[in-house]
Amino acid sequence: MNWDQVEGNWKQLKGKFTEQWGKLTNDDLDVVAGKRDQLLIKLQEKYGFKREPVEEMDERPVRW
Repeated sequence: MNWDQVEGNWKQLKGKFTEQWGKLTNDDLDVVAGKRDQLLIKLQEKYGFKREPVEEMDERPVRW
């Protein structure tokens, strides 16, 4: 699944992101709204990731 598909199916996929990334709140995910850049920012804020490792996850956004 690519980011265009993620953005288009965001409402359905939010649950998968919540399961995988428990520190992200529903409000965080509402802000993300399927946008890759916003998700990277929220993951950095909540988990303290550096940008490079987070960007590597870009290939499989739902399988993380």
